[in-house]
Amino acid sequence: MEIRLAKCAGFCFGVKRAVDTVYEQVETGKTIYTYGPIVHNEEVVRDLEEKGAAVLEGEEALNSLDNGCVVIRAHGVPEKIHHILAQKNLECIDATCPFVKKIHKIVGKAGREGEYTVIIGDPHHPEVEGIVGWCKGPVTVLETEEEAESFVPPYGKKMCVVSQTTFNYNKFHSIVEIFQKKGYNVNVVNTICNATEERQSSARELAREADVMIVIGGKHSSNTRKLYEICSGECAHTYYIQTLDDLHLELPKAVRLVGITAGASTPNKLIEEVQNYVRINF
Repeated sequence: MEIRLAKCAGFCFGVKRAVDTVYEQVETGKTIYTYGPIVHNEEVVRDLEEKGAAVLEGEEALNSLDNGCVVIRAHGVPEKIHHILAQKNLECIDATCPFVKKIHKIVGKAGREGEYTVIIGDPHHPEVEGIVGWCKGPVTVLETEEEAESFVPPYGKKMCVVSQTTFNYNKFHSIVEIFQKKGYNVNVVNTICNATEERQSSARELAREADVMIVIGGKHSSNTRKLYEICSGECAHTYYIQTLDDLHLELPKAVRLVGITAGASTPNKLIEEVQNYVRINF
C-alpha cells in the first residue's frame, strides 16, 4: 500500500510567520496576548497558551487590558482594533498575513473611490470580519452562488469584488461569472492566496487517485473544511481529523493508495505523526 502526501499541505507562509512570531515573543519574557486564536488549530493554540500566550476573545477583553503585548493574528482584524490598541498605548505586533493586508488596502481604496465592495467568503470568518472592518463604504459579503444570483447592487454602482484568501477557487469564479452574465460593472480582484489554490488543486489531484483520503486540520479551519469538501467529492472514503486521536481507520486489503493532505494551520509534526501511524499500522 502506498501512502502519499499532497504536493502542497500544511503551514502556509502567513500562518508560519504568525506562529513563529508568537513563539519568539513568549521567549522574551513579556506578557503576551493574541487577539483571537493566532491560527485555527487548537493544538497550536494550546501549546502557545501553555508557554504563556493568552488569547483575547474579542473587543471587550481588549478594552479591559491595561498592559502587555498584543499580537494580531494571521487572519487580521478590523481597523478599529488597531485604533483601540493605539489609544490604550499597548504594544502591538502585527502578524496579519501580508496577502490579507493587501485586501485591506484594496477595499479601503475602492470605498474611498465610491465603489461598492463585495467580499466573497464566509461572513463569520475572522479574516472576512477583518476585511469588512477596513471598508470605507457600503459592503456585502456573499458565500454562495444562490446569494450571488439574488444580489442586486445599487443602480449604476461600480463593484469591487474580492475574496477571502482561503475561499474555494472554483466557487469564486462561478460567483464572478454570475455577476458578469448579469452585466454588472465589476472590478474583480482575485485575492485567493496562491498557496490556497495550490493546496486545493493538489488535494483534488491526489483524491482522484486515492482509495482513502485523510484531511488534517482544526475543526474551525475554513481552508481545511474546503479541502475536505473537495476531497470527499473525489474520494468516497475521506476522513477529516484534527489530531491522530481522531483517526479510526479500518482499511480493507484492496486499498492501494492512502492520500494525506492538511490545512494551512496544520504543523508538519502532526502530518508526520499521521503518516507514520498509517505506515506502521497498515
